[in-house]
Amino acid sequence: MKIEVNRLNDAYHMEAVNEQGNRVEMDGSPDIGGGNNGMRPMQMLLAAMGGCSGIDVISVLKKQRQDLRDIKITITGEREKDAVPSLYTEVHAHFRLYGNIDPQKAEKAVSLSVEKYCSVARTLEKNAKITYSFEVLE
Repeated sequence: MKIEVNRLNDAYHMEAVNEQGNRVEMDGSPDIGGGNNGMRPMQMLLAAMGGCSGIDVISVLKKQRQDLRDIKITITGEREKDAVPSLYTEVHAHFRLYGNIDPQKAEKAVSLSVEKYCSVARTLEKNAKITYSFEVLE
């Protein structure tokens, strides 16, 4: 796996490009001279957990033959105060699953993802307490 990161301006605005040519922009906060022209790197880490877990949950629910019509995931994180580096200490993922889904199968899919399959969650759990919740909505 290879990611190329290129600076886009004379401040902190950067672009990451993967081997397939997909791009994502990053930037720093205005507090440090950034322009909020992209996600901050630590925000991308939470987004990565959401994407990783989302892929897992979709895959597990498909295998369980559940009628998942949509999925929305909210990831929140708390970081160490006044520390450098400021690592995540707590991360919470809330899954909203839309469709005709058995709540027990939804719970199984979410728990398998966060506790076993999601590489990003497993990486974060080395320093942060990872929690999760879910709801099934028609």
